[in-house]
Amino acid sequence: MPSPQIRPLDLADDVTAAAVHRIGRAAYAVEAELIGFDGIPALRESLAEMRAQELNWVGAVCEGGEIAGFLAWAEEADGSVCVDRLCVDPAWFRRGIASLLLGHVPADRTATVTTGADNTPAVALYERLGFTRGADFSPAPGLRMASFSRTGSSVRRK
Repeated sequence: MPSPQIRPLDLADDVTAAAVHRIGRAAYAVEAELIGFDGIPALRESLAEMRAQELNWVGAVCEGGEIAGFLAWAEEADGSVCVDRLCVDPAWFRRGIASLLLGHVPADRTATVTTGADNTPAVALYERLGFTRGADFSPAPGLRMASFSRTGSSVRRK
């Protein structure tokens, strides 16, 4: 089976948006279990709320059009990139999809991302791909988040 290809996603398309929403909920449900916190905002986000986000969306799309995962980022005023969400369909876990998607974050700019500090697979992924761990923080009781950043010059491929 050929590797999925990275393509821009158009969330104005109902089928695409529904697939992204479903994958996001499934992926965040796994993260909620890993970190012991089910208050992740994206778990309760409606399809309309997700579509309203001003983000750049790309997906790992299979030959038949199935989306294996997606990445969404915001362009910051200072020119940096903030990864808003990186989600892989659980059926596609451990097949390199997240690494493939992160390879499409603009490499010439500083990028930031956060994840649950107890999400060991995500923490390992960001560190392996050249992100430097910053300070942990707690935006809500019972939730500890890890922050990461990567400068354009520290990009590392798997």
